[in-house]
Amino acid sequence: MQRLALATLSSLAVGTLTLAAAQAADTSSTYDVVIRNGRVLDGLGNPWINADVAVANGRIAAVGKIAAKGRKEIDARGLYVSPGWIDMMDQSGEVLRTEGRAENKLLQGVTTAIAGEGGTPVAAAEIPAYFAQLERQGISLNFGSYYGTSQARVAVMGDGAGTPTPEQLEKMKALVATAMRGGAIGVATALIYPPDSFQSTNDLVELSKVAASCGGIYASHMRDESAGLLTAIGESIEIGERAGIPIEIFHLKGAYQPGWHQLMPQAIAQVDAARERGVDIAADMYLYEAGGTGLDITVPSWVFEGGLKEGLKKLKSPKVRERLKREVAAGSMPGWSNLVHSSGGWDRVVLANAFNPKYDRFHNQSLAAIGKALKRDPADVAWDIVIEAQPNRAMALYFMMDEKDIETALRTPWVSLGSDASASAKLNETDALGLPHPRSYGNFPRLIAEYVRKRGVLTLPDAIRKMTSWPATRMRQFDRGAIRTGLWADITVFDYDRIQDRATYQNPTATAEGIQYVVVNGQVVVAEGRHTGAKPGVTLKSSGCSAERDQAS
Repeated sequence: MQRLALATLSSLAVGTLTLAAAQAADTSSTYDVVIRNGRVLDGLGNPWINADVAVANGRIAAVGKIAAKGRKEIDARGLYVSPGWIDMMDQSGEVLRTEGRAENKLLQGVTTAIAGEGGTPVAAAEIPAYFAQLERQGISLNFGSYYGTSQARVAVMGDGAGTPTPEQLEKMKALVATAMRGGAIGVATALIYPPDSFQSTNDLVELSKVAASCGGIYASHMRDESAGLLTAIGESIEIGERAGIPIEIFHLKGAYQPGWHQLMPQAIAQVDAARERGVDIAADMYLYEAGGTGLDITVPSWVFEGGLKEGLKKLKSPKVRERLKREVAAGSMPGWSNLVHSSGGWDRVVLANAFNPKYDRFHNQSLAAIGKALKRDPADVAWDIVIEAQPNRAMALYFMMDEKDIETALRTPWVSLGSDASASAKLNETDALGLPHPRSYGNFPRLIAEYVRKRGVLTLPDAIRKMTSWPATRMRQFDRGAIRTGLWADITVFDYDRIQDRATYQNPTATAEGIQYVVVNGQVVVAEGRHTGAKPGVTLKSSGCSAERDQAS
């Protein structure tokens, strides 16, 4: 990680007070890039100013009226210049190993991505080599990743249910320490899915203590985002308080039709109360009414207590299916969040990717409609698709959210943005998760086009703050996220009048409009709306565990 020493912090503080000196820059100097005549938004929530921004050696060198020339000159007259945008819940950990351009991300203005909901794509001991591979091959954006607590669990005790022995828990803690030393930025959970759902609160506290000793964060796709949302937030708060670790709630949502307009205000009040008493907790979100995940989430978790292979065998049993149908109809149960019920029924669960040509004609249709066409129960259709997609994971869209709740969450100061989407291996194709969801191509431009320009939910300076200085501060990336001399030059230049997300549920891979230039670590990666092929991104790592901390843990 690019670190700021105390001396650097002092120099940055001085730099913010010497705008006049920047304006009187030596005319004999030559910068790498000069962005001229733009409406500069500093990322801190302040109104824009007319200014030039100069870049040298990867960092912002001057802000003001700049006489000296740049090797690359960008005319930003009539455009806005902001810090680069940060994706707080990315899913690109695997695809970046083979395709580093991440075009669908950069063309949204994203310069930094934080991944790892499911952990790193390699084992704990292999994380340093993984990060080295990314930088050696080249990536176009900055990238960091959490390590999954379930990675440690599966490595020690497999993918089934059960309580770890004290010896097994110690082995898991050792793996977390290894991951943190290797550069993971914290630990993450996806508690709605087996085998993550088999982890207890106590287990998560113990693993989080190790990450906390290394300056890490605990991030979570919580056990329930529907009827049990408040209980799930309560568990996250408990983990934060007991482990002494900052908490990040992934994709905050009130995904429960009967609780629309009620759960979200209560959830915000719950987090506000925790923050008031000193719990370092915040959240990110995406800006769509539909969530997207595997169709296997429609299967109650107990089916997989013996592991995935055994669970798929059970799922073929007509007797087991009769029980499952009763449970789906009854609503959520302990250890399982019923997204069919939360969405309002099978007619609001839409098949996105079956990974099987047999079902291609049914993509973008609800499971209720598919069941009617095939004259079968939609549950049977869904579970057949799950089985037949193996070893892939069949994907679906769950229309669980309401726009009013999205607006309520957006107005909350501690909420940032996360796409819950991967970079695409090829532009205008489905992302590497195999999930065709518009958030992969439109989440960040949508914030400005829909919620600032069209609806006026946020002011433009605050929208930019949510995508820049706030997430950078949240991730302890104090040398990014603002237009300030001395900081790394991650910059997004956009046309406010033209910016528009074009991706829809019917056409989820349409690229956004209005992102004119993107600079990453001082190099132009997007020019006039096109990717340049540059790969100046770096991996963002934790400071790791010191020897003293290792002994303490």
